[in-house]
Amino acid sequence: MSAPFPGQERAKHMGELKRGDQRWEVFVETQPDGELNAARGRVHFVSGDRHRVTSWIFLEPTERDIQERFGEFSAVELWHFVEALDG
Repeated sequence: MSAPFPGQERAKHMGELKRGDQRWEVFVETQPDGELNAARGRVHFVSGDRHRVTSWIFLEPTERDIQERFGEFSAVELWHFVEALDG
């Protein structure tokens, strides 16, 4: 089971990213932006007690639009995010 992370209460589980022995649970966190009348989104990668997160990379009219945009990413692109976020 993945450890809790900040923003998890606003995040939707989008699946698992696997490569060999590496496994990451992938979540998309959304947050309304009242000033822009839109929603922001960022991607969390969680593996046990390890947690990596992008900046707010989505800005769409609705949370649903963010989830649809996330669906446009391939597994290879998601691996690029995880590797780029590696401390």
